[in-house]
Amino acid sequence: MTLSEAVATRHTVKAFDNTHTLSQSQIETLLHMLQNTPSSVNSQPWHFVIASTEAGKQAISAATSDAFSYNAPKVLNASHVIALCMRADLSEDHLQNILAHEEQAGRFRDASAKAGQDKSRRSYVDLHRYVLRDLSQWMEKQVYIALGGLLLSAALMEIDATPMEGFDTAALDKALGLREKGLTSVVLVSLGYRSEEDFNATLPKSRLPREEIFTFI
Repeated sequence: MTLSEAVATRHTVKAFDNTHTLSQSQIETLLHMLQNTPSSVNSQPWHFVIASTEAGKQAISAATSDAFSYNAPKVLNASHVIALCMRADLSEDHLQNILAHEEQAGRFRDASAKAGQDKSRRSYVDLHRYVLRDLSQWMEKQVYIALGGLLLSAALMEIDATPMEGFDTAALDKALGLREKGLTSVVLVSLGYRSEEDFNATLPKSRLPREEIFTFI
């Protein structure tokens, strides 16, 4: 499938076929994409929880009760569900860990290059923490970069997907023990194959026309 075909045909699935599961190879490809997602100053402020077992999906579905009950079947009937999470803070340990992995990968020609990268990254972190005071929003933006890549990658692989913000974040954080790990949930993505009950599959795609969304200068 070409990129143009993927973006033209993908849609948000409203009902999954719970008898059709993704292969481990498919999942590994999607995880490889997530691991290599770009982020501002390589901050990587994320963590991904992958549910493939019934117990795992049940744990996530605990956050889709009451006002969000319409999303429960999309969790329970999917092949896999990924909870995209972000860090509560960019801690010193996290910053040092990133720097150590960059050094191990051979990204620094010498000590001054390493120090320069560390200083540059910290300047952006401090800008968002102390000046703009939007550190959590900045980290969340990086998670949504990962979301976009995941949805496009799934489409190219002809895997159906449903992104969901309709869930109780506090309930999911509790169910997955996220806050004890310094994390909080941001968005869910169900993956698998649509069922015949997916009414959205038969509806035409609707987007604003090019002349309304593009300006050429």
